[in-house]
Amino acid sequence: MKRAAAPTLKQIAKAGGVHVSTVSRALDPKKRHLVADGVADRIGEIARRLGYQPNRLAASLRTGRSHLVGVILPDLCNPVFAPILGGITEALAAAGYAPIVADAGNDARRQIAFIDNLINQRVEGLLLATVARRDKIVGHCLDRGVPTVLVNRFEFRDRVSSVVSDDERGMRLAVDHLVDRGHRVIGHLAGPLATSTGKLRRDGFAKAMARHGLSVHAEEAERYTREAGFAPAKALIASATGMTAMVAANDMLALGALDALRELGLRCPENISLVGHNDMPLVDLVSPPLTTVRIEHRAMGRDAATLLLGEIATGAPALRHVILEPELIVRQSTAERHTRLK
Repeated sequence: MKRAAAPTLKQIAKAGGVHVSTVSRALDPKKRHLVADGVADRIGEIARRLGYQPNRLAASLRTGRSHLVGVILPDLCNPVFAPILGGITEALAAAGYAPIVADAGNDARRQIAFIDNLINQRVEGLLLATVARRDKIVGHCLDRGVPTVLVNRFEFRDRVSSVVSDDERGMRLAVDHLVDRGHRVIGHLAGPLATSTGKLRRDGFAKAMARHGLSVHAEEAERYTREAGFAPAKALIASATGMTAMVAANDMLALGALDALRELGLRCPENISLVGHNDMPLVDLVSPPLTTVRIEHRAMGRDAATLLLGEIATGAPALRHVILEPELIVRQSTAERHTRLK
């Protein structure tokens, strides 16, 4: 069966009794305000009834604009990135843009390949959640002349705008909470120190411990995954004599720490209290529900997309750094200090 031809702007205009230019404005988020609300709503309803879909390729060839933005993520399986992507999509859609998402991992060559592919598809800007502290990817994006904004992580060379959480304050909230409950030997399960989040949370932990006159015990995980948190958590428990509490650099690592505690016959929080970082979806449903530092990931994605849209609109980079305030969410994985069972 031959597929019916897609409806055109002329057909919508005829059905609505208006000029084609009015239809064009009503269906363009950037120009809708030029049309009376009632007329725009009626045209939108007619377009939906006829099954109209804008031809992005034709529009791109006609205007030289794709209204597409590339989003590079390191791990789509990490629940943290769902709300970030949700915020990005919300802001882009409001401006008539759409995201193309790439799960690029942590290999620089693979990331560059994805970025070049997206640039060849005429994306107008890039949002990167993959960068390391000293990152080659950012320089590659700048060399290609593509507006770029970082989200969740940033690079230390300060070349592009970013939206991140206040990692140092997040660690202070976690440490102060544990100290208030009587804990004095507190370990840190650090994230990869090649990333800004790993380094800044590790430094923030050390500063928070120093404020209380306490010693620093830390082990680094190679990746932000549950599996990668298991071995360094065991090493931390073995090396930090008398440790009664642990602060993980993210919730996935905290899940690995819970696995290590179970294997060692220790209980949380009876033997070791545990604090995560991110408040990713469903950590309130683990056993025990995880005390964690909440980051407003949806706001992070929305703010990053808004910054990028501004740079696309002006054609000039405006170096800005948005730092979001974290919040401690107290659940059942932390308690008053107890003597660790041997």
